[in-house]
Amino acid sequence: MEPALNESSEAAEEKIPVGISSCLLGDQVRYDGGHKRHSWITGTLDKYFEFHPFCPEVDIGLGIPRKPIRLVRAENGEIRCVQIDDPAIDHTRALRDCLYDRREWARRLCGYILKKDSPSCGMERVRVWRGEMPAREGSGIFADALMREFPWLPVEEEGRLGDAVLRENFIQRVFVLRRWFALLESGVSVSALTQFHARHKLILMSHDPMQYPALGRLLADAGKQDLEELSEQYLLRLMAVLKHPATRGRHVNVLQHITGYLKKSLAADDRQELARTIEDYRRGLTPLIVPITLLNHFFRKHPHPYIAESWYMKPYPAELILRNQL
Repeated sequence: MEPALNESSEAAEEKIPVGISSCLLGDQVRYDGGHKRHSWITGTLDKYFEFHPFCPEVDIGLGIPRKPIRLVRAENGEIRCVQIDDPAIDHTRALRDCLYDRREWARRLCGYILKKDSPSCGMERVRVWRGEMPAREGSGIFADALMREFPWLPVEEEGRLGDAVLRENFIQRVFVLRRWFALLESGVSVSALTQFHARHKLILMSHDPMQYPALGRLLADAGKQDLEELSEQYLLRLMAVLKHPATRGRHVNVLQHITGYLKKSLAADDRQELARTIEDYRRGLTPLIVPITLLNHFFRKHPHPYIAESWYMKPYPAELILRNQL
């Protein structure tokens, strides 16, 4: 059964649509009839994300409970998904096709959270068996199809969300993609693309400062090629850059860059306080939220139109407290 997006509901308008392995929400769909409910996902992220659960194994008719399956490497080197007690029963094609049958559903999602280690849903390091010895070198069949079909889609495993850097990176990408879809809905134009790019400049600089001008050069050719094709190229490159987590050093460069917009407004003691706060962050003595909070304080007193428009200062709701741990 295809999961519904329920676009008419109030929750759908307020929350961001994100796909998720059903068992992570507490649905009893695992091979043993159990679940893997994740308390942070269901207790925190569900305030901001409208989750659309999906279990590919149930979808292809394996039933609950069911015989367990695993990944194996065939003689020709191809990875297949077979039933453990009878390797002749091969579910590889069915698990791939259940994604391809739902392209339009998946295309409207802004992110996807997968169950780690699953032969259908694991994002990476899934056990692949060859004889009696497994190697952690595979991806679940459904997950692999998902990432190949939608390379721009933010995808993460629930286990990796325990890492503060990876958690922030995933959620930031989800919010960026949501803003991209809002741009598409309002109508793509050269000026809209340019404004979108400018508002994400500081975020891009925190991930890779060389990519902001590189993407800008791509947009400079907007008049020379099809706008829809250009938009697709921009999105692919943008999300590829953002997939690499920002570093402390690059955040420091961005913070110092932002400080430049205040140099004519702040008194000497305020400039010194700001410099000390950024240096404390550079040394790992304070989290990123501390210099960001101080900068927001100063910009409330001394507004600047560019900073007011920048998504770096508030890329997602502060209540997620993601920058408190960076």
